[in-house]
Amino acid sequence: MKDCPYCDIAGNGDKHEIILRNDRCTYSLLERQEICGAGIIVPNEHRATVFDLTEAEWAATYRLLGEVKAYLDFNYAPDGYNIGWNCGAVGGQHIFHAHMHVIPRYAHEKMAGKGIRYAFKTENGED
Repeated sequence: MKDCPYCDIAGNGDKHEIILRNDRCTYSLLERQEICGAGIIVPNEHRATVFDLTEAEWAATYRLLGEVKAYLDFNYAPDGYNIGWNCGAVGGQHIFHAHMHVIPRYAHEKMAGKGIRYAFKTENGED
């Protein structure tokens, strides 16, 4: 797709470092990371959201996620992870090429233990 920064993530100048890839998807680290080791897995073919992935792309993403975890565990030793997709503008997606966020989490972080749904929790911890 024309003008999609993730269709050619290695050559788009968007400051991504390609770490791992397979025949259907690529994992890259963001050059400027808010959390050390944060990166994304993107399908090599343009797919607008996770709902547009083929079965083969889902399987390849799953396989690559296992390799990414091993890479991050070895190189960054995180205490946990947040994994997720933003779908559509209202869902927080800003680049409309499907991408899975892989965010290592560390016990020393200010927001450690809060999780991705923290903002939706009530005082008693329920949604």
